[in-house]
Amino acid sequence: MTERNIGTRRQLFVDDFWIDHSEGVTRRLHEPVRRDVAIAAEHPWERDGVSYMVAFREGDRFRGWYRCDAKMYVRKKRQVLIAYAESSDGIHWEKPVLGLIEFAGCRENNLVWTGPGNNMSPFRDDAPDVPGEERYKAIVRDRPGVFALVSPDGLRWRLMQEEPILTEGPFDSHNIAFRDAWKDEYVIYCRGVAGEGNFSGGVRWIRRTTSQDFRTWTRLEPIDVGDTPFEHLYTNACVPYERSPGTYLMFPSRFVPEREPTPGWKYGPGVNDIVFMSSRDGLHFDRSFMEAFRRPGPDEGNWHERGVYMERGILQTSSTEMSMFGMENWRLPSVRISRYTLRTDGFVSVNAGFAGGEFTTPALVFEGDELELNYATSAVGSVRVEIRDAGGGPLPGFALDKCAEIFGDEIEDVVRWAEGGDVGALAGRPVRLRFVMKDADLFAFRFREKGAA
Repeated sequence: MTERNIGTRRQLFVDDFWIDHSEGVTRRLHEPVRRDVAIAAEHPWERDGVSYMVAFREGDRFRGWYRCDAKMYVRKKRQVLIAYAESSDGIHWEKPVLGLIEFAGCRENNLVWTGPGNNMSPFRDDAPDVPGEERYKAIVRDRPGVFALVSPDGLRWRLMQEEPILTEGPFDSHNIAFRDAWKDEYVIYCRGVAGEGNFSGGVRWIRRTTSQDFRTWTRLEPIDVGDTPFEHLYTNACVPYERSPGTYLMFPSRFVPEREPTPGWKYGPGVNDIVFMSSRDGLHFDRSFMEAFRRPGPDEGNWHERGVYMERGILQTSSTEMSMFGMENWRLPSVRISRYTLRTDGFVSVNAGFAGGEFTTPALVFEGDELELNYATSAVGSVRVEIRDAGGGPLPGFALDKCAEIFGDEIEDVVRWAEGGDVGALAGRPVRLRFVMKDADLFAFRFREKGAA
């Protein structure tokens, strides 16, 4: 038996990795709640579409970049337009007048890039020894492939080199790039094609490549989803989840081409929704949830081909709430990027109903001296925890009947037993956790140093 060393890293229940034995519990996928419009198509350069947003926090502000569409053509091609927005709270977004790019004879706009290439995916590169003029990096797609951009401030961009960094298409989607600080490498997730048992045809798919210098990349490799069915996955919105190091989350748009709820739609048949996938290595993704993470909903403007996409970014907008963003009503005058919220760490929970249930983890080794839980119960619900040795026997002082009944709704609550909540004496040795629950959801756990936030 090899125990899993987690240190003080937070653990989510996005897959069955932490369930060794269970009775009366299931894992439940939670759907984000639509809140408000974050980016509206309100300016002339946005009037035919806003989409493909990338947002992240930087210091005391949130920054976002998004694609704009306007019916202005250059050399028989639609003009490339990438705009910038920022926010102090991640909820209310402003579009600053930057004066960098001319549109229709005027520079009073928030545009930061006008080609070559479109569908920008930017990020801040905090790797050691990165030159200041390349502190921000991005990719864009254009014929004949994917091109790299660099910038000193995220606003003034230039091509890193004249040649594309990737050429083995297709790339017609929002390809995502970031620096993986956990693995000390750059990563791109991009559009691909996959078929039943091969990579030569069939459905839209997602591929991955890595690099040490953002210039030379490994061979593109399709992500693996085990034995789940192939479906058309048209975008990916992949993000390393910062609150749980080593966890990668992906929110692809699932395209269903054979359905036509809007007969005669001039762009062709099809509908789509958003699915949820997770990974612990960035290549092999869990698809135990085949149902939608985000449905098109009652808005008829979302019920046509590519009506909704998930944008890239998970922002902590309060201690209890995360904000995500999604494009709605594509190809319609009402197109917008809306904000959605989800409980902090609240993608998936282990759920027990009124009758109750329990589960036990595989053996693990931790650091720290407190056990923290993210949970929600009903008024009659509860969670209790027993710490066992690697063989499954309750440890003295940490048996189930010594655990104070836990109830309420908390993001970071400490478990306490009759003698208190200090588990430091168990750090460094293999243990198992037994969770006994009733009418409750458990979203995450971690061990931490006493009083750590």
